[in-house]
Amino acid sequence: MTHYDLIIHGGLVVNADGQQRCDIGIRDGVIAALGTDLGTASEQIDATGKIVVPGGIDSHVHIAQPSGDGSVMADDFASGTLSAVCGGTTTVLPFCLQQKGQSLREVLKDYHAQAEGNCHADVSFHLIITDPTPNVLGQELPALVEEGYTSFKVFLTYEGMRLYDDEVLATMDCARETGALMMVHCENEDAIRYLIGKHEAQAKFEPKYHATTRPQVVEREATHRAISLAEVVDVPVVIVHVSNGPAMREIRAAKERGRAVVGETCPQYLVLTADDLDLADWEGAKFVCSPPPRDTQSQADCWEGIETGVFDIFSSDHCPFRYDDPNGKLSAAGQQSFRYIPNGIPGVETRLPILFSEGVAKGRIDLERFVALSSTNHAKLYGLYPQKGVIAVGSDADIVIWDAGKSAPIEQARLHHGADYTPYEGLHINGWPVLSMLRGVVVMADGEPAGAAPAGQHLARARSPLVAVAQAQL
Repeated sequence: MTHYDLIIHGGLVVNADGQQRCDIGIRDGVIAALGTDLGTASEQIDATGKIVVPGGIDSHVHIAQPSGDGSVMADDFASGTLSAVCGGTTTVLPFCLQQKGQSLREVLKDYHAQAEGNCHADVSFHLIITDPTPNVLGQELPALVEEGYTSFKVFLTYEGMRLYDDEVLATMDCARETGALMMVHCENEDAIRYLIGKHEAQAKFEPKYHATTRPQVVEREATHRAISLAEVVDVPVVIVHVSNGPAMREIRAAKERGRAVVGETCPQYLVLTADDLDLADWEGAKFVCSPPPRDTQSQADCWEGIETGVFDIFSSDHCPFRYDDPNGKLSAAGQQSFRYIPNGIPGVETRLPILFSEGVAKGRIDLERFVALSSTNHAKLYGLYPQKGVIAVGSDADIVIWDAGKSAPIEQARLHHGADYTPYEGLHINGWPVLSMLRGVVVMADGEPAGAAPAGQHLARARSPLVAVAQAQL
């Protein structure tokens, strides 16, 4: 009789392409069998009445990222990844930020040193390119892509980080030649700076003005421009954290004319609005992120993008700062003007409960679409499939069990990130993850860490299939 290290039995196993009620046999951290009457096991987990899905993948998180203004992120790799697994995410893709004049090797050395031995989830790094010198584009990036760092991000906003159009084109050309996948943060920096100047001249400094200085049009224009530049070079592009209908429709139009464009949205654009930034006593600073939350029509538009396939992936853009902290949202400068409040909100732990509750429980999406948005599409897009993103024989035993009947509000006191607040405080959730497993080891049970030592690994990645398809068409 076949023996396994672990058998999960009785659950409804859901992948992006279908579901079945079966048992899962796990051996040496890998899924070894699917079926019934699998044999014996050293350990049994009863998932009767529960939903069993691949471990979540969050391909857009910021952890331990340095800031030029002295603000300090609330999460290191230990707390950030612990928070992830407690929310049903077993793989995260953090960004490694290149500072001006810094080599990419130096950047990666620093991030690897911080992550090594401290991760409760698996990690795989993206690069952020802020200084695309000939050496970076001609030597460093091509070598790093060969080593499995197969995606990078550029900004069209933030002075000191933004790239100008010619630099974007040169970086896209490098992506095309090396087979890397390029992500773009789309907001028009010049328009934002102009609007900030007008607001400051009128003594408008409160957090709510962060939203009015970054209106929908500056995101829509930059989205159109990023897609257009990608078309000039003929390269796929990922448009990250889309917040509104006009930007979403730019992506849809590009897809309809055959462009290889991927759209991403996030929880903040489904359940928050700009009104959250308009709170007394500077409380609105808790909700400052870029792009900012919009309005209820934008929420409906983003749901349309999720339901119709304009958005391929659902990420958190986890970028945590403490609120009541001189190195966080309430820094000396941050208390004087919205423009100095650190940009970003925590969300890696609450991403999937929000999508399940607002999407599956409310009938907007089915379980298969939930798995695609939360795991499978990330794995496929970023070169991790089928090691990750699917419950299949030979795949890593990264498995999450959901209790669709568990109902409770989001509360800061129950979360595990390093921030001192959650922007989703009090949001009622129907359906919670109750067990997370990384390569066959339980890392979260009943919403709490299971006490396992950090066993997360860094994952080198293959090139994106999206790039391979585009290159085959050249």
